[in-house]
Amino acid sequence: MSKVTLFSGESIPLEMHKPRMVQKVNLLPVEERLNTIREAGFNTFLLRSRDVYLDMLTDSGTNAMSENQYAAMMQADDSYAGSETFYRLEKVLQDIFGMKHFLPAHQGRACEHIIARVLVAPGSTALTNFHFTTTKAHISIAGGALEELVSAEGLEITSSLPFKGDIDLDMLTEAIKRLGKDKISFVRLEAGTNLIGGQPISMENIREVSRICRAEGITLVMDASLLADNLYFIKTRDPEFRDTGIIEITREIGRLSDIIYFSGRKLGAARGGGILVNDDKMFTDMRELVPLYEGFLTYGGMSAREMEAMAVGLLETLDIDVISQTPLFVEALCNELQSKGIPVVTPPGGLGCHVDAKQFCPDIPQAQYPAAALSAAFYIAGGFRGMERGTASEQRNDDGTEHFAQMELVRLAMPKRVFSLSQVKYTADRVAWLHKNRGLIGGLVFAEEPKVLRFFFGRLAPIGDWPEKLMKKFREDFGESL
Repeated sequence: MSKVTLFSGESIPLEMHKPRMVQKVNLLPVEERLNTIREAGFNTFLLRSRDVYLDMLTDSGTNAMSENQYAAMMQADDSYAGSETFYRLEKVLQDIFGMKHFLPAHQGRACEHIIARVLVAPGSTALTNFHFTTTKAHISIAGGALEELVSAEGLEITSSLPFKGDIDLDMLTEAIKRLGKDKISFVRLEAGTNLIGGQPISMENIREVSRICRAEGITLVMDASLLADNLYFIKTRDPEFRDTGIIEITREIGRLSDIIYFSGRKLGAARGGGILVNDDKMFTDMRELVPLYEGFLTYGGMSAREMEAMAVGLLETLDIDVISQTPLFVEALCNELQSKGIPVVTPPGGLGCHVDAKQFCPDIPQAQYPAAALSAAFYIAGGFRGMERGTASEQRNDDGTEHFAQMELVRLAMPKRVFSLSQVKYTADRVAWLHKNRGLIGGLVFAEEPKVLRFFFGRLAPIGDWPEKLMKKFREDFGESL
């Protein structure tokens, strides 16, 4: 396992790779950071990458690719139809998951669009452990509704439960009885749960959900975008699988699922995505939509080079030294922050370290978007950008009132094989400084608010002059230091 204990007794993650190509990054002075975030409407999505020191927004498309992935790109077959590249990728996916059919798409949300078009009827309801923003939007556009059935402990910030992403089985049974199986479009499991701290789901939970769905004739859909981290947690946190190979775990998940879809930007560390399905009719129904919305059946909107890289990246997902990198670095950052009294989601999950904005900024009401404000403050204080995962990421209710998120989190993502331990420690130090001065942070209001997915390109404005006060305090404490 890529974690070691030093002679001093400190436990640290050990990088199981060496950098052979580097990319220059910039750390702007604090005054420029303030001007830059103001120009971006206090929305970290609208920052230009050249102005960001550590890009912790997401791991989507930002994971480092391996030398073998780059080498594979050189053998790409760019044929419009019948590309050998497609068949190589298809075989890798069939071998890993043991499922029959594969449909390519340009990314994960394109898969969600196709699945929703085929399975969601107006007035139907999808049941899930927890929603993801684009999943919910596609179901809503198709005329359906979404119910979240995550276990109660999944919404607790501090916990020792190893699998906080599990669906509540009693709630699932009750929902099926209340709604009627014919009114349920599908049951969706997200492995693991993006919006509540990257928390994994257990194999026991997958088995039970699969058993219930098959007994009722309900389709079970698995979002495997974050599966690499979830595989690591199943292997290391569940005694049943400590001596089980990663490929056996993935095949068990494939056996239990009716549909698996994924974002290749996450799972395969290359841009693209895909849907795996066993049922012939369901495959045929979905196949008709791929040429219409994505591209021909043997590329689905992806470049052949990305498909070659994805095939290798998926195979590398079976290597414990590869899939351990994000969870161990997330754990390292969470431990650093906890040691400094910073409230974070525990146990550390996948994808990134999640800071609890409600506890960090207790004086900012949810109507003033505390997670978005904290995310902007992180950038001012340290030049790194995280992602708001709170009320600003929700959609307003039909009557225009605010839909308050159950958790107000700022995610500091840890793309695979990207950051060094010194950068992790720098991040923790600047977050700790900000926590000491958290009384300076104020709220935000929307200045430009799109109706759908407003967190992507909406613009906000600060309430008062708190960003200027924060910048001045930083300069007082750090002098000419960045």
